[in-house]
Amino acid sequence: MTANEYRAPSGRPPAQIPWLAYRFTRSDAVAAGYYVLFLLLLSFVPIDIPGLSALIPDPLVAAYVINLAFYAVGGVLALIAARAYVAREARILATRPVLSAALIPIGVILTIIASMVGLIITGEAETAVNQEAVQGLVTQMSPWLVVPLVVVLAPFVEEYIFRHLLIGKLSRYWNTWACCILSVLLFASIHIVGKESLSLPVLMPYLATGAVLVGMYVWAGNNFMLSYGVHAAKNLLSVVIIYAVPPELLQQ
Repeated sequence: MTANEYRAPSGRPPAQIPWLAYRFTRSDAVAAGYYVLFLLLLSFVPIDIPGLSALIPDPLVAAYVINLAFYAVGGVLALIAARAYVAREARILATRPVLSAALIPIGVILTIIASMVGLIITGEAETAVNQEAVQGLVTQMSPWLVVPLVVVLAPFVEEYIFRHLLIGKLSRYWNTWACCILSVLLFASIHIVGKESLSLPVLMPYLATGAVLVGMYVWAGNNFMLSYGVHAAKNLLSVVIIYAVPPELLQQ
């Protein structure tokens, strides 16, 4: 089976389906604008929501509530903007359920391999502040609270922004390869922006993950529901490992 055959029941790439042409809409502008604005605010501007510290004295829980609210609103806006694509791409995946189900663990394995190769290239491992924050969140909060944020909401919003918009729609106006590179670079950068300086050892795990997600997305004919499935599964695996492995071993 070729990638072309996987793209749509008609055998045509999504961009050739008239009723679902990859054009930017006002809903896309609202969703993307919200994401960029609040991401910059959360990254660079100390936010002290009036009454939040009194209501939630634990800084970790407060950070969780802020991030949950950010991604929940972002997820709703992304779903409104991309609902037609979500429905169609889910139907495409459902036409070949065995292949679709197999591609998700394959994608996760590829991200692990890519990260290992990146580690060999850089020659050193350096944990990003963002990763440390996620580990702290996971180890100190219930999985019933962590999974909806880390596994369900965040990957959906990020796949909508970095794959669906930056590749699927932007490639109508710009070179596809350039869009793919931009997607990988921006995806990696947003995970450390405002938290620490850009360095290859810190960026490499996110670059590797972003490259695999871009590859899966493009191979499947710009199907961001597939890349979302891989992204969500990869995050779920990380959460399970953090819960299963003792903290002292994680530090090593």
